[in-house]
Amino acid sequence: MATIDSTTPITVVSAPAAASTTTSTTAATTTPGIADNFQTFLTLLTTQLKNQNPLDPLDTNQFTQQLVQFAGVEQQLKANDQLKSLVDLQKSAASTEALVYVGQNVAVDGSTAQFSTSATWNMTAAQDTSNSTLSIANAAGVTVYTGQFAIKSGGATFVWDGKGNDGTQYPAGAYTLSATGVDQTGKSVAISTEVQGVVDSVDLTASPPLLSIGGTNYTTDKIKRVVRQATTTTPAA
Repeated sequence: MATIDSTTPITVVSAPAAASTTTSTTAATTTPGIADNFQTFLTLLTTQLKNQNPLDPLDTNQFTQQLVQFAGVEQQLKANDQLKSLVDLQKSAASTEALVYVGQNVAVDGSTAQFSTSATWNMTAAQDTSNSTLSIANAAGVTVYTGQFAIKSGGATFVWDGKGNDGTQYPAGAYTLSATGVDQTGKSVAISTEVQGVVDSVDLTASPPLLSIGGTNYTTDKIKRVVRQATTTTPAA
């Protein structure tokens, strides 16, 4: 049947730091077209100034303004190239960070877990609960398991083996856990849930990269912690 550890807080280890990435200096993408046009513009400007009518000279202020505008466009294009390089470096760092999580047992906010051989949820209560009700429903919303447990404040891990209260073994799929609790005085206690599972793959084609946990995708910012499996015990109902 299901197991829960309500006496020992979940053992937590800090998330692994992203592996250091060595990047070579990337030269900014050149734009020979704009450079060639700029040189052509200067040549035409100089030639026009040399051959202007001395009795009707050209307005040099107008040429100066054109020169400044053209130079501004060139600088903006160069800045765009630099920004593209920075974006590429950021994407590379995000991919490296995501790859670090592959094979790690992590916890993310949520209540729906993918069951195969087992499904694991973490629960957090602000204070001790003398009587908490846990219910698990399948994708159709049908309750397949319920149990009464005492949950200590701080945190507890609930592991479900896929069996209902009558011993029925349910198939693999998505199952949602809901938890309600009361303290010794009968006052309701809020219980938050997290889904726990192993990151089995990373989709690096997505931006940002997506971590796959039991067939459900998450971005790295959804990872709350990396969890070291704690020993679970079978509680009394």
